[in-house]
Amino acid sequence: MMNQALDTQTMLKQMAAHAAVERFVRSGMAVGLGTGSTAIHATRRIAELLASGELHTIVAFATSAATHDEAVRLGIPMLSDDLPSDLDLVIDGADEVDPALDVIKGGGGALLREKIVAQASRRAVIVADASKLSPQLGTLWPVPVEVLTFGWRSQARFLESLGATWTIRRTADGQQFVTDSGNMILDCAFGPIADAARLAARLGQRAGIVEHGLFIDLATDLVIAGPDGIQHRNRK
Repeated sequence: MMNQALDTQTMLKQMAAHAAVERFVRSGMAVGLGTGSTAIHATRRIAELLASGELHTIVAFATSAATHDEAVRLGIPMLSDDLPSDLDLVIDGADEVDPALDVIKGGGGALLREKIVAQASRRAVIVADASKLSPQLGTLWPVPVEVLTFGWRSQARFLESLGATWTIRRTADGQQFVTDSGNMILDCAFGPIADAARLAARLGQRAGIVEHGLFIDLATDLVIAGPDGIQHRNRK
């Protein structure tokens, strides 16, 4: 039963990602490629459409080293790391999505680069399966906070003062997780967040916090796959 549930969730992730590519990606676009188990299906679908000739003249920019390596392996033309132009859109996943289309991201550890790419994109499309829908951010997922290793315990105390219970992000083998930018992540459980925009502002003002996983007013579209099929929602 567990394997069947996992297979169903994987299928839903793929459905959402493919639907987003087919709805939004057009030839000639500059496209941001997201990170994670849902967004990777969008990268692979773009590669398939390029190979078949259904898409052409696409250039892309990845939100993580892992996505970049996969895109290069698949033959997708990539922009340089300095991001020389804005992007038409980015297709990325999320850990939690509220009714206003604000999201928590960073479960894969790429939140800094994901936010840079989202802010540089004219359209930010979130793809997810229905399990990621939440009535209020923080209900289902902790907020990842990327911090410098220098003085990191000061940031931990600050996060505690805001009501967080934090843990250091670790890899599957127990080693401390290191982001693509060489930083560490504190996963911060706040519980349901009454005012996510205010919390995001507080976190953004703190020296030593490089970035946080609250993506407020960034997503323009949500493509969600669930038992009833595909739904598309716009930010109101």
